[in-house]
Amino acid sequence: MLSTVLVANRGEIALRVVRACREAGIRSVAVYSTADRDSAAVRLADQAVHIGPPPPKASYLNIPAIVEAARATGADAIHPGYGFLSEDPDFAEVCAAHGIVFIGPPPQVMQRLGDKAEARAAMAEAGLPVLPGSSGALSSAAEAAAVAELVGYPVILKAVAGGGGRGMAVVRDPDRLVWAYNETRAHARAVFGDERLYLERYVDDARHVEVQVLCDTHGTALHLGVRDCSVQRRHQKLIEEAPAPGLPHEVRDAMCEAAVRGARAVGYVGAGTFEFVVSPAWEFHLMEINCRLQVEHPVTEMVTGVDLVREQLRIAAGQPLGLSQDDIVVHGVAVECRVNAEDPDREFAPTPGTLDEFVPPGGPFVRIDTHAFPGWTVGPHYDSLLAKAVVWAPDRAEALARADRTLAEFRIGGRGMRTTAGFLRRTLAHPDFRAGVHTTALVDAMTVEAAERRPDTPVVSAEPV
Repeated sequence: MLSTVLVANRGEIALRVVRACREAGIRSVAVYSTADRDSAAVRLADQAVHIGPPPPKASYLNIPAIVEAARATGADAIHPGYGFLSEDPDFAEVCAAHGIVFIGPPPQVMQRLGDKAEARAAMAEAGLPVLPGSSGALSSAAEAAAVAELVGYPVILKAVAGGGGRGMAVVRDPDRLVWAYNETRAHARAVFGDERLYLERYVDDARHVEVQVLCDTHGTALHLGVRDCSVQRRHQKLIEEAPAPGLPHEVRDAMCEAAVRGARAVGYVGAGTFEFVVSPAWEFHLMEINCRLQVEHPVTEMVTGVDLVREQLRIAAGQPLGLSQDDIVVHGVAVECRVNAEDPDREFAPTPGTLDEFVPPGGPFVRIDTHAFPGWTVGPHYDSLLAKAVVWAPDRAEALARADRTLAEFRIGGRGMRTTAGFLRRTLAHPDFRAGVHTTALVDAMTVEAAERRPDTPVVSAEPV
């Protein structure tokens, strides 16, 4: 195995990797910005290195500082977590140039799949279904309009270098296309440093279903079933579950087979996720491929018993997977709820502040992935995620009841701070969600319903009572 792994991330994912290294007998190194000097990952890692001030560009995106920290501490590998540098092929190449193992796919694979337009073309060539749209990056608003006219409205504009639910715009009216094209291009340029866009047909009343894959360097590629991630706000996920409820077995099997075929076609290595959009008629099309661990990976771990981070470490060390496809058996149902420091009544605006109280729940078959503790400050520089509440049960009804009970037990307090816990409980109780027929439009519909009630009946506070 590897001897020392530097974790180039922060928050709950940094802590998750530190713990996996400890269990595997691998020394861990945490890096931290000034704002994170008292973080749980820093406290629990074998060693910690300060890499800069709070702004990400000066710390967690500072490649020279991270590589120097790895060299100074004798790290032979870097785990990027998710976000930040996790899908940056240039960072992977720099690691290789310094003799450091990057725990993720090869740089050339990330380069190919990170360009969403090129990834579309590669997967279409491999025989995966992709939505009708542009053949590559759009050259102008006029070309976008021509493609949209050809594939039919509504359409969605996406940043070629996008990810994390950013750099997207749904367009339903041809008169809005040029404006949306210019706005999305400007946003992509500001956020990703790449203004290129591509266009696809947009599927209304769709579900967002994804397939987890694992691939080693010895030719083994397998899937770990499907997850449903349809509960989203601004294309960012709030609730995930495994397996995807109500998905016909033949659709599930075809989707999983397609993901493995796509991974093999590009020489994928490591943990990755193939994300699909599923229509009401159960037609599925590939949206994108994420070359990293996902925030929602715990639900897959809960139903399969496979430690995905441990498998990442094995693959990075050049070892074969200790699993075959027949070893992957899904048991029961797992649900993950993301508790963020956000106010659902104000369009999920972040509510930074210091935690005066933070008491996570517990109980049988409950997993809380968190880095928060009383006295911890949720600052403005990073993601607002406080905790992931993950539960398992033999069936979906019991899993939803356990998830609701778990959210109700959270005690989170801080001046001016609100969380999504109460909104998540309302979502779990929504008839469409309970019936397993919800789509990506659910959160928007709930927000409209709440706004319509507000003049006479106040919306329930985002904080659980």
